[in-house]
Amino acid sequence: MDETYQHKIEFTGENFSETTLLLGEYEACTFSQCVFAKVDLSKFTFVQCTFVDCDFSMAKLNQCTFREVEFQACKLLGLHFDYCNPFLLSFTFTDCSLNYSAFYQLKIPGTVFKNCKLEGVDFVEVDLSNAIFDNSDLNAAVFEDSILEGADLRTAHNFSIDPSFNRIKKAKFSRQNVIGLLGKYGIVVE
Repeated sequence: MDETYQHKIEFTGENFSETTLLLGEYEACTFSQCVFAKVDLSKFTFVQCTFVDCDFSMAKLNQCTFREVEFQACKLLGLHFDYCNPFLLSFTFTDCSLNYSAFYQLKIPGTVFKNCKLEGVDFVEVDLSNAIFDNSDLNAAVFEDSILEGADLRTAHNFSIDPSFNRIKKAKFSRQNVIGLLGKYGIVVE
């Protein structure tokens, strides 16, 4: 079966749970208010695409390629980004809900999470060096053997990061949220 190549195409209001998105490469395309919930996006390639107000909940991402992709106000619940093609993997998230998604063992330095909900997200063994967690909620997110060197968590909240199990050299924290580094000690800070 031949794969499609789409360049600078705008998709608006499409429900790909009901209609088929052709397998192939999508470059510099914009997807607005589209539904990808439970869609199998295995082996799709998205390069410099923008997704605005889209629902990807529980989509399958086996060997899906995301390069320089922007997600804005998207619902990305329960996604296994760790199943994506890791070669040149890069994306940014703004105003997105990524609750219960997984980034296990990925190398995604410099990734920006701005105003995102990241409840229960798996960041185990992830390279997040120089990542930015701007005003993002990390309630119950799991950081273990993660690289957070140079990461900016000054405006992040509800996180719990154990410095003895993560690399945090030169990571930035605010005085208000530094308590997220002390949780295991049961310290009361008033």
